[in-house]
Amino acid sequence: MQRPRELRPPEGFAEFVAARSDALLRSAWLLTGDTGRAEDLLQTVLADVWRRWATVTTVGHPEAYVRKALFTTYVSWWRRRWRNEISSQPPDKSGYGDMAGESADRDAVRRALARLSRQQRAVVVLRYVEDLTVQRTAEVLGCSHNTVKVQAFRALRILRTDPNLELSATRRSRHDA
Repeated sequence: MQRPRELRPPEGFAEFVAARSDALLRSAWLLTGDTGRAEDLLQTVLADVWRRWATVTTVGHPEAYVRKALFTTYVSWWRRRWRNEISSQPPDKSGYGDMAGESADRDAVRRALARLSRQQRAVVVLRYVEDLTVQRTAEVLGCSHNTVKVQAFRALRILRTDPNLELSATRRSRHDA
């Protein structure tokens, strides 16, 4: 009986994931608004990149490639309903301390981003979290720079009037005083 071949990560892949996965997971969370979905999104993208790693590193800028794959995969998920796993029991959170303020801010951001369309959310994360230019954002999302500008304008208009973010900002300013 033949033993199954041991799968090893391509050269440099494990180091890349170890170094950049936290930042990539933050971006995924900002897109999905849910920790589990963010992990699923990142895992899906990294599994796809694993198969193409030799090509990705040959071209250069592997993080740019992974980020583009992250955003395009996220935007395309609406086309096919994501059938992710549903946990039978919620994870044990007893080991975490009380981080009510941070949790409330995170929840306010999640709720505010949830009010945006997928395209608007992707534009906001790329432009204002990833700090990409309008042109680079358009390239990543595969749309025109005018579409990026319009989506950003509409998203910011929604976010500026979001009561969750206003309460979060008020809470922070009281805490800082």
